[in-house]
Amino acid sequence: MAETPRPTVLILGGFLTIPPLYGPLARRLVERGAAGVVVAGVWTPDWMLATLRGTGPIATRSGLALARAVRMAADRSVGAPVLLVGHSAGGIVGRLLTAPEPFPGRRFGAGRHIGAVVTLGTPHRLGGGAGIGRRLDAVAGSIAQAAVPGAFWAPRIGYVSVASGAVAGDPRGSGRARLAHLFYRSVIGRAAQPGTAGDGVVPVAATHLEGAREVLLPHALHSPTSAGSWYGSADAVDVWWPVALGAWRAALSAR
Repeated sequence: MAETPRPTVLILGGFLTIPPLYGPLARRLVERGAAGVVVAGVWTPDWMLATLRGTGPIATRSGLALARAVRMAADRSVGAPVLLVGHSAGGIVGRLLTAPEPFPGRRFGAGRHIGAVVTLGTPHRLGGGAGIGRRLDAVAGSIAQAAVPGAFWAPRIGYVSVASGAVAGDPRGSGRARLAHLFYRSVIGRAAQPGTAGDGVVPVAATHLEGAREVLLPHALHSPTSAGSWYGSADAVDVWWPVALGAWRAALSAR
């Protein structure tokens, strides 16, 4: 019986991030068995433009990165489908890549190239939010929900949603708690009550994706620039990476 190949990983960064922030995560995944890692070339100005014109161009850039990852997988993973890791809004973009035609004239339909979609602090549920949360829902979240709701392609694609309850939002708490409360309100609106748990930016309640395996971390913060552990830190990766590998391998078996 042939040995299961090691996955090639595609990382899609989060809102307003830059690719170099994900270098340490890429190295940790290789250390833990990834055959190779590609980080999508999406930069802060791309995200700023997306809030005005929509995420179609970002999805296109991410699709080009997926094509690079597929070529790498042909060489290093015996052509096995890519394991996609999307941080924050990058997780929504990852789901959009599997949709036949989420944007007029933009056809991705890349599901056959993707073996798992793993999302880190991704706000899959943006209803009721205001500000940037409402805008992100309009340009990406609602489109993903309409085109590929929940674990749409399971079991041929494995889905893992990783969240964190590190920070309880509180409008009367510490500076971090007050800021978290404002972020949570921007994502889920009035559903964000004092004590709502999340990663400091995205509340746990918003990360639920119907049909996905769920991983809840106790201490990870949202951003790779956080002063402390985040989703890409070694202690967090050691928890969610084995689950991601399991979902990816199960999807391979289902094809």
